[in-house]
Amino acid sequence: MRKPLKIVLVGLPGSGKTTFAKMLAQQLKFTWIDLDDFIEKKSGLKISDIFDRGGEGEFRELESFYLREIFSDSESFVLSTGGGAPCFNDNMDLINANAVSVYLEVSLEEIMKRLSKDQLGKRPMFAGLGEGEVILKLKNLLASRESYYLQSKIKLSGDDISTEQLMSELMAFFKS
Repeated sequence: MRKPLKIVLVGLPGSGKTTFAKMLAQQLKFTWIDLDDFIEKKSGLKISDIFDRGGEGEFRELESFYLREIFSDSESFVLSTGGGAPCFNDNMDLINANAVSVYLEVSLEEIMKRLSKDQLGKRPMFAGLGEGEVILKLKNLLASRESYYLQSKIKLSGDDISTEQLMSELMAFFKS
């Protein structure tokens, strides 16, 4: 019996984790899981409600709890995480112990293009911020999170990362 393959995409908000995870899961015929959606379904609470109720601390505890639950599954999957998921409670160690981690490194300029006003409104950390404040927030996030992202087993850089490139890197990883 073949061991299940678990792939986890990490990176800043707007780097394409959800988009690529969906496409990769479809190509590989794996289950796609979005960590934030999983948390909402399991807890019965919206992410914004968790933040309102117990702050980031409570959210990060739930995130770690449900990440461990996801890894207890015996099926192959592709997981898109929130940008901060790898950076708390030894989650990056957990991810690397159980999956192939992939860091999507995209320029801040490209991320700003991707994060339209609609997108920004759906992301609690950017709510009410102007463009300059969003850029500053992204720079600060990158400074505090990049050391975790760089622990990934695979790093893809560029503003035009494709699923073909991601598949190629995964194949190369498994050959080595």
